Amino acid sequence: MIAAERATEVDLGPALQLLAGAHVVALTGAGMSTDSGIPDYRGPQAQKRPRSPIQHADFIRSDAVRRRYWARALLGWPRFIAAKPNTAHASLAALEKASVVRTTITQNVDRLHQAAGSRNVIELHGALAEVRCLACGALEPRESLQARLHAQNPQLADVVAEVAPDGDADLPSELVEGMTIVSCLHCGGVLKPNVVFFGDNVAKPIVEDAFARVEAADVLIVLGSSLYVFSGLRFVRRARDRNIPVVIVNQGETRGDALATLRIDAPLGVVLPRLAALLEQ
Repeated sequence: MIAAERATEVDLGPALQLLAGAHVVALTGAGMSTDSGIPDYRGPQAQKRPRSPIQHADFIRSDAVRRRYWARALLGWPRFIAAKPNTAHASLAALEKASVVRTTITQNVDRLHQAAGSRNVIELHGALAEVRCLACGALEPRESLQARLHAQNPQLADVVAEVAPDGDADLPSELVEGMTIVSCLHCGGVLKPNVVFFGDNVAKPIVEDAFARVEAADVLIVLGSSLYVFSGLRFVRRARDRNIPVVIVNQGETRGDALATLRIDAPLGVVLPRLAALLEQ
């Protein structure tokens, strides 16, 4: 593994040797979106505000957990949906347009890759832009649900809360307890954001598609992910099993560092625009 370097001193020569003319697949994590104002769970700033993500089993079995989730999501959603793509998103989209990056496999649920112009995107964990009924499977746009939640919970209309990862927000327990949850418009069933919560599994067809893209690549580049969860780490392991070089660009250590061919510890907003400019030449 090549030693990490600070942002202002990064030598991109080794990365260019691996990426130039290569068929590249990108695996992205929450670090891609922190510059867009969406906090992450494990980045440098997250260490100052440790937070545990919601668990799938808890959401499924507990009405109280669902009430807590939707109360906090009601307040967090406006800030989340207002987020715009940053320079890292734009640079990755430019690399796709230049046929350097062929596919982006993302662990993010914010759809900022698509907003920036990336077209070949596999969403491992779904997207918060939709909600799904656990009973009948019907989908509803999150914006539509937001309006229904507001109508049923006018007491939360003027509450200001600090934004948290994945459209969540910090909210006092007394406000959570007064939250009214709304149901599926089609069957009255329980609604869940159309994302993979911790403890749940990514759908098999999505995993198989992502594996196939990685196996067809010349290089796998990991961008802004600690690789803490297996849903991302398995693609790094598969790449190394197939002798496909792995480049990791992330601030701080990752679970995949020992598997990396090249490791760059620097902000994506610094590294990706430079890489894109050099690779597009």
